[in-house]
Amino acid sequence: MLVPRYGYPAQFDDVDGLTRSITDLMLSGDYILGKPVEQFERAFADYCEARHAVGLNSGTDALILALHALGIGPGDEVVTVANTFHSTVLAIARVGATPVLVDCTDTDYMMDLDLLEAAVTPRTRAVVAVHMFGEVLDMDRITAFTGKHGLALVEDCAQAVGARRRGRPVGTFGDIGCFSFHPSKNLAAAGDCGAAVTGDAALAERLRRLRGLGQQGQNDHVELGYSSRMDSVQALVLSHKLPRLDAWNRSRRALAERYTAALEGSAVTVPAASTAHVFHMFQTVVPERDRTLAALREAGVDAVVRYPVPIPGQPAFAPYAFAADAFPHADFLARNALCLPLRPDMDHDDVDLVAGTLRSITG
Repeated sequence: MLVPRYGYPAQFDDVDGLTRSITDLMLSGDYILGKPVEQFERAFADYCEARHAVGLNSGTDALILALHALGIGPGDEVVTVANTFHSTVLAIARVGATPVLVDCTDTDYMMDLDLLEAAVTPRTRAVVAVHMFGEVLDMDRITAFTGKHGLALVEDCAQAVGARRRGRPVGTFGDIGCFSFHPSKNLAAAGDCGAAVTGDAALAERLRRLRGLGQQGQNDHVELGYSSRMDSVQALVLSHKLPRLDAWNRSRRALAERYTAALEGSAVTVPAASTAHVFHMFQTVVPERDRTLAALREAGVDAVVRYPVPIPGQPAFAPYAFAADAFPHADFLARNALCLPLRPDMDHDDVDLVAGTLRSITG
């Protein structure tokens, strides 16, 4: 079960056709943005049922540019969850705003929406809602909350591409939805890139301007922007994979259901999961996590720990002086959570082998 960190050959079922497209692209010189990116942007916007998609060079930049486009900056506060990836909070800090963290729940490990009200101050300008692990937050509650307080809403969909709530795709509930196509994601590029989606034409135009060094025309720099343009090769890879994403997500859900059934009654805790979950990760809580991880890897199982140091404990965020005892559930997960391997190319025998190995280790 040990596999390379990235790269799933099963995702390239027509690699010859993709290779020909990449060869033609190399000969054309259309390397950055251009037709392949425009075509992927249209296809991804349609897939997300959004009016606009803007291709960028990473999911991190998607978050940064989204906050920038919304006018978030110094003096503003932005609320998000404590048990997220570094990029979520980095983006808030990068635009000069102050991150305000709330804890996750102890049931589904998602942002505890009951804590949002207490996090709001007169300086609060936005919420970054994170769809962690492939699960979908209760966007009805969050949009009602942001509407009540007049706050901008950014969705961090890096781990939940293709997920839907009540039939509506993630990324379309807020002002801007941000996606990562890092090689580890459910929709994986062959390098780093990302995208932002929005229904607002003015926001889409500003995102496009920001990604291109603040230009509204050649050498006409009307604001300080970024160099954050999607490469055409990555657009070709993503266009090749996008039609297959829903099938891969269905496979992920089926494998997760198999894991859940196989681990029932064991010492392993599996978090609550909605039917919207697309299982970018299969999170569990296990006894003696570090010993269990070592034993699994010794047995050839590619289990991993994600976020062993939560955001409040990261040295990079020390200047924000987060209270050490304010995030007990995030701290608990950092000490006890373990991700089991889950990829669309796995089968039930693989799941049974991993689950059986884990049960034998944990009792």
